[in-house]
Amino acid sequence: MESEEKPAIENVSIESAEAAVQDLYDFRDHYFEHNGINKAPFRKREITNKLKETLATLDYIQASSENTSRCLYLRGKALNVKSEYDSMAEDALTKAVKLEPKLVEAWNCLGECYWKKGNVAAARNCFVGALSHSKNKASLRNLSMVLRQIGSDSKERADNVRLSVEKAKEAVSLDITDGMSWYVLGNAYLSLFFSGSQSPQILKQCMSAYGQAEKDLVAANNPDLHFNRAMAYKYQEEFKQSVENFRQAHKLDPGWVEAEELCQRVLNYLTDTIQLAQGKGKLKTKRLQSMVNSLGEAELGPYSGGSYTSAAGKTVDLDYTTLDKLTPEINAGKVVVGRMVGSVQMDDPLPYTCAIVDKSDLCLPVTVYNMASGAGFVVGDAIAIPEPYVQVTDFTEDGKVFQFKSIRVDNPVVLAVNKKKLGASHLAPSVLSVTAISE
Repeated sequence: MESEEKPAIENVSIESAEAAVQDLYDFRDHYFEHNGINKAPFRKREITNKLKETLATLDYIQASSENTSRCLYLRGKALNVKSEYDSMAEDALTKAVKLEPKLVEAWNCLGECYWKKGNVAAARNCFVGALSHSKNKASLRNLSMVLRQIGSDSKERADNVRLSVEKAKEAVSLDITDGMSWYVLGNAYLSLFFSGSQSPQILKQCMSAYGQAEKDLVAANNPDLHFNRAMAYKYQEEFKQSVENFRQAHKLDPGWVEAEELCQRVLNYLTDTIQLAQGKGKLKTKRLQSMVNSLGEAELGPYSGGSYTSAAGKTVDLDYTTLDKLTPEINAGKVVVGRMVGSVQMDDPLPYTCAIVDKSDLCLPVTVYNMASGAGFVVGDAIAIPEPYVQVTDFTEDGKVFQFKSIRVDNPVVLAVNKKKLGASHLAPSVLSVTAISE
């Protein structure tokens, strides 16, 4: 049966038009609350259909000439509901701000439009301009997002990341219930963590901000939140939570292939790590025994003799122990040494992962962060680790058990390899990319 042509909509007031556009955004932002995550594959199409309905309504606005700028803004905002850049949205919003330069909402939408287009400088100008007229959370959090992408050198980039945190904090202070502001603050902290000294306290603040964001259903249904948190969990070696968050990101956006691919990479990495340690690098028994037998306190290098004095003059007592006697988390006042039996081949260079075996015949994986590219170890190297931090992985995914202990090293310079401390040439700061598809 042919569909009948809908009668023309007449006399739509500016107030009704504003309500229609708000309804469009509510439909997008609360889609999963009303439809369930199983309908995720249809979300984009249904938002497009809702946009068409909204645009049809806007075609019949009856407004005075004084409201022309607002009409253009509403059309631009409606078109901007999509995650992709829309040239017609940019055109309408540009006209709107020219007619009414103090229309803050239009400046914010235009800035978001430029962001999608990849014009970061223009986006920044829009948000700064909007803030010159009115201090508001949308401009502040958008400026926070943009600042992290600007900088001609490492110092300027680092300064902008710190400023990004301050702007996100300001946005949160204006409305502590807004999950999107908390989410942007979490991203800012994550960028700060990887641009500076990698303080555990900053990463803790990042995860806390993500937790606050999740209390808001709009932010909780943002796949970027789960993706970025999955990356942070991966860095913390909290692999169960990392896998869960990658999977949630993919459920919320089934077209986001990268989320599922990275989830599988984590699982493949864990499988390879377990096989490396359990198989002791597949070395022949005679060679393995020879490597282990040649180990002793002498291989501790600068950490032998029961204590170590740093370049700063601080002395730490260190007792030599074996891998089987280590306990979870920090093993203060202890030092171990083992022979390297092999490394994990990785697509992702973060972290460098090898395995060592010692006189106890136990073989443990060792993850080394901030390692310079190409600065790994070779089979047979004696690696001494002071005050080793033991990480415990234990979870089941897809019917497969991932259970093992490993040693985490955040700074390769603390290691002594073949009796010599590693130099600064082995150190390179880790970098983690923060996504902002719908930030």
